[in-house]
Amino acid sequence: MKTGLLLVNLGSPATPRTPDVKRYLREFLSDPNVIELPQWFWQPLLRGIILPLRSWRSATFYQHIWTKSGSPLVAYTQIMTDQVQQALPDWDVRYAMTYGEPHIGPTLRAMAQAGCEQTVVLPLFPQYTQSTTAPIIHQAQAAGVPITIVHHFYDQPAYQKLLAQHLHSALQQRDYDAVLFSYHSIPTAMVRHGDPYQAECEATTAGVLKYLPELPVAKVTTTYQSKFGPMPWLKPYLKNTLLQLVELGKRNVLITTPSFVADCLETLEEDNVQNYQAFKASGGDAYQLVPPMNGDPAFSQFLADLAVHQLKGSVAHAH
Repeated sequence: MKTGLLLVNLGSPATPRTPDVKRYLREFLSDPNVIELPQWFWQPLLRGIILPLRSWRSATFYQHIWTKSGSPLVAYTQIMTDQVQQALPDWDVRYAMTYGEPHIGPTLRAMAQAGCEQTVVLPLFPQYTQSTTAPIIHQAQAAGVPITIVHHFYDQPAYQKLLAQHLHSALQQRDYDAVLFSYHSIPTAMVRHGDPYQAECEATTAGVLKYLPELPVAKVTTTYQSKFGPMPWLKPYLKNTLLQLVELGKRNVLITTPSFVADCLETLEEDNVQNYQAFKASGGDAYQLVPPMNGDPAFSQFLADLAVHQLKGSVAHAH
């Protein structure tokens, strides 16, 4: 009998063509964990206005970032999976996506059939939030096989040290006026309803700074990006902060994105293209992004160690 490990990321359209992007967005934006509006109100809006307008535009963005290996998010998740499998040769290590292929439920059931008597489900989201981690938990539990779930890992010293090392390397390149920690935003209503995400993001920033004594706290701002729709989301927004910094004469900025472990539309298109252009057009000078973990073998080793630790904890808990 074997132990399984399922790494789960958000997902990606099958191709950057409009019909595939539309199918992916419909699945993603129909999840009540992501959009809390009543379905009777939301679905006509989604299908009648949002998908027809947004699918084509999103498809053009996906076409910009698509590589020979396909979607960067999927390609990097595959690399992580391969590296973790090498670190855990006795385990069955696979990946799945919350939306799009491969699906969580069928993958977990296939692993159970292949002899996994217990599978660790590890969402590739350092911070827990209802809109990313909760759907994974629901889908994994619905598979009906024995699992143990990692809810978050933002507070793991090994992870914070890795983030700090990546940031430290970038800080050696030049003297920056400001360093921005940019996290994916969520609706403020979710936080009001008890979602721990904002607190976990702020704790991530504080945890990383402990390992960077040379970086003055006064230079650092925690920001949020990728707002969607008309509702209020967590602020300050990254783009607004960038423009304000230029007005204050702070024209050299470094950005790290600790809620993303792999390059995706938000880092490659939103940050590297749109926010970069807005910053430059307003008079900004140096704009540097610290890449996410991507294929860093040290991060894959961290995931392997985390899975082993989680399994030991769940076995001890069972006894």
